[in-house]
Amino acid sequence: MKKGRYIKLAIVYYSQTGVNYSMAKKAYETAKEAGAEVRLRKVNESLDTSNVIEGSAWDKLLKETADIEEATAEDLVWADAIIFSTPTRFGNVAAQMKAFIDSLGGVWAEGKLVNKYVTAFSSAQNANGGQEQTIRSIYTSAMHWGAIIVPTGYTDDSIYLQGGNPYGVSASQDPEKQDNTTTNDVMPAVVHQTKRLLEVADK
Repeated sequence: MKKGRYIKLAIVYYSQTGVNYSMAKKAYETAKEAGAEVRLRKVNESLDTSNVIEGSAWDKLLKETADIEEATAEDLVWADAIIFSTPTRFGNVAAQMKAFIDSLGGVWAEGKLVNKYVTAFSSAQNANGGQEQTIRSIYTSAMHWGAIIVPTGYTDDSIYLQGGNPYGVSASQDPEKQDNTTTNDVMPAVVHQTKRLLEVADK
């Protein structure tokens, strides 16, 4: 990024076990180090959390992220660039994230999402659990906004290490682990994708 230029970045995520939160958090740290002004936001949880099992990954995540603000349309209007991070649900965007995207009709109609720079992360339990389709679904919405999509392509070796998906980082969760880790080493790719988004937006 050029000295004296500050990109405003909104990172909007949904997470239930912590994988997508961990990627969003890494992107936040990377962008802050690069000099961007960053907002980390979670989307509204529509599921009943009153009976979450004590000590489960979901319980730990809810407690860890309790102070993170919920995303609003204003966060996207404010931003120059946007990162979405969502798990896959049957090869599609999680309902919580979809509800947030669907709520943006007002700012879309006013043309306030035009020329935003957009990229996305996703995750599933399996390596081929629909992550690519989920990311492309987000990019489809971004096309309707007139946004500028910034995929990774094959622009860094980290893309191959995380499975070779050229659309955006795709994590696979290890069901045997309860510490929010992933089966593939995605964090270098998260760093690269975040920096790439900032560099493209800066241009």
